[in-house]
Amino acid sequence: MSTPISKKAHRANNAATGIIYGLTGATLLLLAAIFLYVFYKAFHGFEWKLLSFTPEGIGNQFFNTIYMVFLALLFSVPLGVGAGIYMAEYAGVNKLTKAIRIAIETLSSLPSIVVGLFGYLVFILYVGASWNMISGALALAIINLPLLTTVTEDAFRALPDHYRSGSLALGATRWQTITRVLLPTAASRMITGVVLAAGRCFGEAAALLYTAGMSTDLNWSNWDLSSPTCPLNPIRPSETLALKIWSSRTESLATNAASLADVSSAALLLLVLIFGFLARYLAHRLDRLKDI
Repeated sequence: MSTPISKKAHRANNAATGIIYGLTGATLLLLAAIFLYVFYKAFHGFEWKLLSFTPEGIGNQFFNTIYMVFLALLFSVPLGVGAGIYMAEYAGVNKLTKAIRIAIETLSSLPSIVVGLFGYLVFILYVGASWNMISGALALAIINLPLLTTVTEDAFRALPDHYRSGSLALGATRWQTITRVLLPTAASRMITGVVLAAGRCFGEAAALLYTAGMSTDLNWSNWDLSSPTCPLNPIRPSETLALKIWSSRTESLATNAASLADVSSAALLLLVLIFGFLARYLAHRLDRLKDI
């Protein structure tokens, strides 16, 4: 026979479970509504020429977005992972460590427009360069560093201590323990940080306004890396999909500006989804290999 206290606890449990399911369902419905709205708008104004690599299409912006994210991760992942490993495995509890943590927290809360302005002052004006992809990638790397550092540190700290002690007891050095035991084990968790960092890079516009520029003049038959129209030249201005959405909705005089913005939004959303699924698949594969 149940007591009044157990009945009250049971009702409270059911109520809390219902609230959790309700909030989860509301979140899923909101996401579904956003997806449906974006793709409906894109389908409503879709024309095949919008996917071309011409000034009338978004093909160049699509490529620039992928290339920009690749360059940003190329800069930020080694630095973020290295900083996270240092904070988790080497840094002691002292004033220097506290100062570094405060700096990381401050950097993570900076508005992206401020980072963009810093990138413009340092990477453009101080260096004496024009708008280019490297400057944009460096600005995005600064934005991503706190996230990658924190995720890496948390992934290493979550590992059981017997991983370290067991490896050291077998004669491995501290660096061998980190690179051959801890890093492969924490890799799947660290991929989550990379996915979040890449997602922010895909959608970033404010920082790139000051650093990457808005040009999309590409010649796909020109593979001279010193040419400003070469697609693979990182020292050239580049307009990404996020910038295309902003420019199409705010300052474009083209008759199909709204359609360009809608199709760009759908393409950007698909790009983020595909990257996220691929990264999750890679993390799943790493977990399976780790268990073998």
